[in-house]
Amino acid sequence: MGTENSGTVEISEPLLDESSKIPESNLEDPENIPDWKDQITIRGLVVSAVLGTLFCIITHKLNLTVGIIPSLNVAAGLLGFFFVKSWTGFMSKLGFSVKPFTKQENTVIQTCVVACYGLAFSGGFGSYLLAMDEKTYNLIGPDYPGNRAEDVKNPGLLWMMGFIFVVSFLGLFSLVPLRKVMVMGYKLTYPSGTATAMLINSFHTNTGAELAREQVGRLGKYLSISFCWSCFKWFFSGIGDACGFDKFPTLGLTLFKNTFYFDFSPTYVGCGLICPHIVNCSVLLGAIISWGILWPLISQRAGDWYPADLGSNDFKGLYGYKVFIAISLILGDGLYNLIKIVSISVREIFKNSSTQNNLPLVMEVTGGESSKLELEKKKRDEVFLKDRIPFWFAASGYVALAAISTATMPIIFPPLKWYLVLCSYVIAPALAFCNSYGTGLTDWSLASTYGKIGLFIIASLVGSNGGVVAGLAACGVMMSIVSTAADLMQDFKTGYLTLSSAKSMFVSQLVGTAMGCIIAPLTFWMYWSAFDIGSPDSPYQAPYAVIYREMAILGIEGFSELPKHCLALCCGFFVAALVINLLRDVTPEKFSRFIPIPMAMAVPFYIGAYFAIDMFVGTVILFVWERINKKDADDFAGAVASGLICGDGIWTIPSAILSIFRINPPICMYFGPSGST
Repeated sequence: MGTENSGTVEISEPLLDESSKIPESNLEDPENIPDWKDQITIRGLVVSAVLGTLFCIITHKLNLTVGIIPSLNVAAGLLGFFFVKSWTGFMSKLGFSVKPFTKQENTVIQTCVVACYGLAFSGGFGSYLLAMDEKTYNLIGPDYPGNRAEDVKNPGLLWMMGFIFVVSFLGLFSLVPLRKVMVMGYKLTYPSGTATAMLINSFHTNTGAELAREQVGRLGKYLSISFCWSCFKWFFSGIGDACGFDKFPTLGLTLFKNTFYFDFSPTYVGCGLICPHIVNCSVLLGAIISWGILWPLISQRAGDWYPADLGSNDFKGLYGYKVFIAISLILGDGLYNLIKIVSISVREIFKNSSTQNNLPLVMEVTGGESSKLELEKKKRDEVFLKDRIPFWFAASGYVALAAISTATMPIIFPPLKWYLVLCSYVIAPALAFCNSYGTGLTDWSLASTYGKIGLFIIASLVGSNGGVVAGLAACGVMMSIVSTAADLMQDFKTGYLTLSSAKSMFVSQLVGTAMGCIIAPLTFWMYWSAFDIGSPDSPYQAPYAVIYREMAILGIEGFSELPKHCLALCCGFFVAALVINLLRDVTPEKFSRFIPIPMAMAVPFYIGAYFAIDMFVGTVILFVWERINKKDADDFAGAVASGLICGDGIWTIPSAILSIFRINPPICMYFGPSGST
């Protein structure tokens, strides 16, 4: 969804502030910079695979629960530094001669990890791929117009791997020839990539190494706490979904019925620490509007607006309002930002200048001396342009991969005809450019919005005979290309600032993507085999599976079957999303920073308020921490948050193994009214 980069602002601000203090030790001579082949090492690839697996597990968990994915770029750079430094230190103590760990190798590891876990999101394991399965079909209902039994394709390890392999590499080849224009010509900031570069640069100086050790210490401490707490919670979680700390009525039983409770989740608290305050507050506001006001009012109209005897998951009842109003907010926010970013991009391209004066800018200065600035820029330019990636290689790679994918996709998804796939690949580079340019300006990737556009267009073109599967598959094609293209350009910016070779960046992206094509489906299969994915009673509800299938059906059938007044409410919330975004842009910054984000507000409309409470607890902790000791919070909030998220993510592995072997928790801790039995 559109909030995949929502966590970057909070982490990157303190790092950006430090960018004006790059020590002279970072001004390396090009002769001392490792050759691009030496920047890619066996130990780096092993660490990348380990971290890629961990981050895929975390991303799947978030995808299958709430759908908000914080940026893990900084955590990838930090953990990569920790693992390799630990390895080199250990080997040195044993008397072995080890190759020095450079910031270029650190950058390659970070790039590889991000490429790997990015496929856990853009691969659609919690959205468009899962929307094709039988459980989602049954959840919507066999009698629902447009929801056909023929439009079902259950997850399979081999076909999912094949699908990701044929769509995930094209985005890497689509924009490679434009890397000089995007990074050096337009001087796009790519705030997340820049922040990661500044972090890696600081690690490889004497002063930065000390801070890095402290950050790793905090990360390890909170990872251990999170893992132990998740293990402890498991013993009380019983069988079913009504037991344990995850169902603790912390705010009372009345609010508990409306999903308002703190469920003691380290992952969501960690997300609250990483995501900006406005994102967390927007999520809580959305929960209050939906579960606190709107759904209780609509439920009182049962028997009038919709039949009173419908099941809790019937789209002709309250469930329909929940899903379609959430879709309206998501589409309104996505459409506004798409138009905004494309218009900004086009205007700036014609002006042949960037909007750096109006955006967070990294001051690439060293001690304020213009000569040092020019020297640093010259070295970066030389290193970035030294190892060229030929245009013919990128173009022929794109054409060859597009041809393979055009031939393969109709075999995997028969309703998606070859000419529709070919048309997608013809227009995809232009959309990938728009998304990459917009990400460089705003740090906000709209990959899911481009995917939804492809979904609606293809679903309506194919029609009722296979349009659902064709639309969902087309969503994956478009989303994969524009997402990986933006990630690649962001990593080029990181490589540019860390004096890493463009060729090593490109190769590490290819390797990381290849890893992701294997690791992402395998880690998803662990969840699929161990847990009841997609069930409304499961912790892993996969909320976006239902939303994406409904979008595809909507593209075919229209709005005819919605419950009473649902369309009017959807239009109202769609317009509200546009107006709120417009207000955020036209009001002064001192006011606009308090205006909520519609995309974040939409998430709890469908799945509940509990995770909003958790994230708000995280943002309150960060707020208080910043007031007590801002420097400490700036230095360590990201490490603490990453530890909380990673520890809970690691516990998923033993939890899944226990579930696969049908070993159930021994205790069911249940809460009920006083005096009940």
